[in-house]
Amino acid sequence: MADDRLPVATYPETHTAPAAFARPCLDAALEESLMTEILVLYYSRKGSTAELARQVCRGIESIAGVTAKLRTVPPVSAENEGPAKPIPASGPPYATLEDLRQADGLILGSPTRFGNMAAPLKYFLDCTSSLWLSGALAGKPAGVFTSTQSMHGGQETTLLSMMMPLIHHGMYLVGIPYTERALNETRFGGSPYGASHVAGMQDDPVLADHEKTLAQALGRRVAALAERLRTP
Repeated sequence: MADDRLPVATYPETHTAPAAFARPCLDAALEESLMTEILVLYYSRKGSTAELARQVCRGIESIAGVTAKLRTVPPVSAENEGPAKPIPASGPPYATLEDLRQADGLILGSPTRFGNMAAPLKYFLDCTSSLWLSGALAGKPAGVFTSTQSMHGGQETTLLSMMMPLIHHGMYLVGIPYTERALNETRFGGSPYGASHVAGMQDDPVLADHEKTLAQALGRRVAALAERLRTP
């Protein structure tokens, strides 16, 4: 008598799924591994730097074969060095050293603190000595972006302060050239050293059109260089 029950799939002892089921997962994993990845790492208190980071990511992902990974860093306290919560209450996850090690490029962002990068980002970078010893970041492209309240609130020195650790790591610094039309026309943020935003005394996180354009341009330039460096 014929058995008219539906056939049941069986699996080997290794629990490896049949090829018909496993292939989509394998193809997705392979596709992800072939993508060039740019880490966009920032600290933001009022939202302006976070908005710049999102525009940078848009620029990165406009380059075929390149993906952006958005990460932030936890705040630091003068009272202790206790570990931060592993996951922030909102926004992207906190960065790890492994995120840096795996990335094909890096773009850092921070609001200004008296013409310097903010302490949380500086603290994170101060903990990257193991990557410096191994040369994990050497030969990879990098860029920077910032936000200030006032037009002359220390944007360029803040951008330069973020560049210093990247130079020590042996990274290739990428700026924004004046061939970008928006850099010649902007009346707010933007510089050849990197993307920026002038928030005003009300800490307005809404970016001007030229600021968006230049943040995207920075993302595109770092992504394009990372893709060229990674392609044999």
